[in-house]
Amino acid sequence: MHEYTSTARVWGLTCPGFPEEVSRARRWTRDILRGSPLADDAELIVSELSANAILHTASGRAYGSFHLAVAVSAQVVAVSVTDDGGTGTAPKAEHQDQDAEHGRGLGMVSAIAHRVVVHDSDQGHTVTAELYADALRGGHPC
Repeated sequence: MHEYTSTARVWGLTCPGFPEEVSRARRWTRDILRGSPLADDAELIVSELSANAILHTASGRAYGSFHLAVAVSAQVVAVSVTDDGGTGTAPKAEHQDQDAEHGRGLGMVSAIAHRVVVHDSDQGHTVTAELYADALRGGHPC
C-alpha cells in the first residue's frame, strides 16, 4: 500500500466492453495494489464485477464500455465498476445453488468484501466493494 499517503489515492480506467478487457482490468488492479495484502481479493472482485458488466448490461454491446476505479487509503481499498446500464434492475446478489454455473458472482463479491454498495442511475450501475486493511472477512476488526 501507499504508506506515506495520508489521503486516498484514486485511479480510473475505462475499458471497451470486450471479454478480454476483464484480464486487462485485473492486471491493472494487481499493478496498482502490488505489495498489498488485499491485492488478491481486489483482483478477484474486479474480475467478477467487470465480467458482470459485460455479460449483463449494455457495456457488452457494440460500443459499450465499463469504468473501473480503485481508491486506496491506509484503511481501505475500494474497487468500483460502473457499467453502461441498459437493464431494468440494479445488480443484486442472488443465492444460487453451489453447483450453478451463473448468478454467483455478486454473491461471491459480497462474501469477500467487507462492504458492497450498489448505486444505480439513468446512465448505469456502479458496484463498489470495500476491503478494510485492519479487518478480517465479515467486517470484524482484527
